[in-house]
Amino acid sequence: MSRRSPRGLTAAATAAAALLALAAPASASAPAPAPAPAAALPQGSIFMVNPVQSSGDQTLLDAKDSAGAVPASAYTTAALRNLDAGGGLSGKWAYVKSETGAPAAVADATRYNRADDQFEQVMAYFWVNEAQEYLQGLGFGTELPGANDRVQPVRINQYGADNSFFTDKKAEIRFGKGGVDDAEDAEVIVHEYGHAVHHAQVPGFGTSPEAGAIGEAFGDYLAVEVGAHAGAVYGWPRKADLACVADWDSISYSDAPHCLRRIDGNKVYADRVGEVHADGEIWSRALFDIRGALGARTADRIIVNAQFGFAPDTSFEAAARTTIATAQRMYGTSAANAVRAAFKARQIPGV
Repeated sequence: MSRRSPRGLTAAATAAAALLALAAPASASAPAPAPAPAAALPQGSIFMVNPVQSSGDQTLLDAKDSAGAVPASAYTTAALRNLDAGGGLSGKWAYVKSETGAPAAVADATRYNRADDQFEQVMAYFWVNEAQEYLQGLGFGTELPGANDRVQPVRINQYGADNSFFTDKKAEIRFGKGGVDDAEDAEVIVHEYGHAVHHAQVPGFGTSPEAGAIGEAFGDYLAVEVGAHAGAVYGWPRKADLACVADWDSISYSDAPHCLRRIDGNKVYADRVGEVHADGEIWSRALFDIRGALGARTADRIIVNAQFGFAPDTSFEAAARTTIATAQRMYGTSAANAVRAAFKARQIPGV
């Protein structure tokens, strides 16, 4: 897969394209145990989404994975939740199944920085788990159907170019390297997880150009949303534009202020060019507007739940209609009208 500028995070030709989950009681008479305090869980060193977003410094450079290229203030220590007992990065929602360099040891996970291959492994585990916990917190897997509520296999730097993708052959995510290694940016990680969610909801999703664009748009939107939610919950600083995707990963192929793509652009349906990443900016703006109208939680419950009703080759029009109908069913006419208005503003036909 060749590198593009701006680089596309892809679901290849062979690819489809919230916090703590509620525990069920062990029995009717025995209440579920309280979750362990975060401090009692294994800890890992991660970026607070990414260094550009937390610092606001648009002059940061990769410097060949140099630890000194990123300020210590960009890191935080966070709980690695839902791990199994094996001592590696394997758990309920994520499994780092292969990697560049030696496998990360959970016991050492607070010691790694970006100069260590193991840092990316910890980032991938934390952020895939965080994304699924976010979906669980919206009710997916409890009151709503599960959305990729399974162990997600992840490979780190298994793709030699500066690109990452989800492949439906093994339903796994592969993160690339080159410039900023992809798994150093939480928004890259969660974007690819968005493809895994779509595939779990609709196997083979993305077989038409417009469906492919919807897949890229949802990946971008979910990346922004999970990062924003985590930042609010953990109290992390955000000193870059919310609507900018992958501020850190994109430093080597975009002008400052760095963005892979944006989800607040002004493209409309007539601006389609037949390239899924470019055309996805039409759909992602609609999702961002739905969020603005209804609030993140309500919007995201509608957006994700609607995707169960998409066809693998869905069109913008069909997907918009399904999303409007889902809003009507879940929250009534006012919500449906807000969703319709967002798609109308993008001039999507038939809504």
